[in-house]
Amino acid sequence: MKAEEFRKMSEEDLAKKEAELREELGNLSFQHQLRPLEDSSRLKKVKKDIARIRTVVNEKSLG
Repeated sequence: MKAEEFRKMSEEDLAKKEAELREELGNLSFQHQLRPLEDSSRLKKVKKDIARIRTVVNEKSLG
């Protein structure tokens, strides 16, 4: 997702989405340790989405 889409979400929705992504990241990294993933770039994408959400949350809290 893009940062603009995250900015349109409420803080509750952002918290839920971040929790979902963190759970997905945990599952993906566990699966990757067992055997290589077919799409290992998914790990990077999930990490970036989490970072985007954290950035938007910080922006909302500051201003």
